[in-house]
Amino acid sequence: MAKEGPNWDGLLKWSLAHSDGTQRPRNLSEEDRRWFMEAMQAQSVDVVKRMKEITLVMQTPEQVLESQGVTPQDIEDMLDELQEHVESIDMANDLHSIGGLVPLLGYLKNSHANIRAKAAEVITTIVQNNPRSQQLVMEANGLEALLSNFSSDPDVTVRTKALGAISSLIRRNKPGITAFRLANGYAALRDALGSESVRFQRKALNLIQYLIHENSSDCNVVSELGFPRIMMHLASSEDGDVREAALRSLLELANDKTDGNTGRLGEEDEKLKQLLEERIKGISKMSLEDLGAAREERLLVESLWNTCYNKPSSLREKGLLVLPGEDEPPPDVAGKHFEPPLRAWAAANSTANTNASTEKKETPLLLGPGPPSEARNNQGTSSGEANAN
Repeated sequence: MAKEGPNWDGLLKWSLAHSDGTQRPRNLSEEDRRWFMEAMQAQSVDVVKRMKEITLVMQTPEQVLESQGVTPQDIEDMLDELQEHVESIDMANDLHSIGGLVPLLGYLKNSHANIRAKAAEVITTIVQNNPRSQQLVMEANGLEALLSNFSSDPDVTVRTKALGAISSLIRRNKPGITAFRLANGYAALRDALGSESVRFQRKALNLIQYLIHENSSDCNVVSELGFPRIMMHLASSEDGDVREAALRSLLELANDKTDGNTGRLGEEDEKLKQLLEERIKGISKMSLEDLGAAREERLLVESLWNTCYNKPSSLREKGLLVLPGEDEPPPDVAGKHFEPPLRAWAAANSTANTNASTEKKETPLLLGPGPPSEARNNQGTSSGEANAN
């Protein structure tokens, strides 16, 4: 359904025919000027007009479109075109003005999984780095619809695309982050980490890392919900990007020092140490080419070891931290002046247990319903991974 672009080849040939670079520019004749303007106008697209036409289609009931021969593939193609138009922030904001945002959100509930996934992609483009459109989508209850697809859609591609849209919607958006937290979004993220889709896992880990980096108080929620243990498991994933994302999140938790805390990984000390030693062994067996590709992972392992144990890992003495031709990582200045988090945590925890052994550690209050259990049961039978946004 998308319109064809300008006939650039024809215009290029015309331009070359009228200027070979060896002669001074000449004035166009009135006939040539008229031909050029007509060619440009014939090939140009009135974007607002096209968006209004697309909005009209989105407002039409699905049954009516089917009766008129419109196929799900036609709708996907139309959403592809709309996504191109709303890459412009002005056009993205105008979509609401012309009445197109609400029906687009309605496509998140379409009976066809591909259309639900594509609608989430378009929403991602609309809200990305766009505070005005973030606000408009929030006011139209778009977060609720995306959370529903993220937590309970039977198709893993739809869930992945919905998570991508949520990530773009709540970034640098405090009301969005608060709404996500109150809707039990962290519980849905925990379920996402148990998916068999590495793309879904990566997106979930990246959002977790962003949230706890921006809101250190959320480290307590993440720890209480058992995320550290899951992250340690994913840090041994066969997928390098998943390993790196898991290690980044673990490092955020290890660095959390709010409210007197000295790191959120104390209870998992032995498991963490075993994990890091296994990763060092795995890195030691890598080829030179693989070592180069795993530079981020090497630095993360070193940083975690330094943060938790206040000394360099064996990667440095083995010559695996910095390869020939690589820049030396910045020195760990803070580690020389502050107490090692895990040791300090253990000492403080031991004293606290002695003085108040009868006190019960309260689980943080998470408002809102959790994701349905059947969503977790459907993960294993969901379709394959989504394409990159």
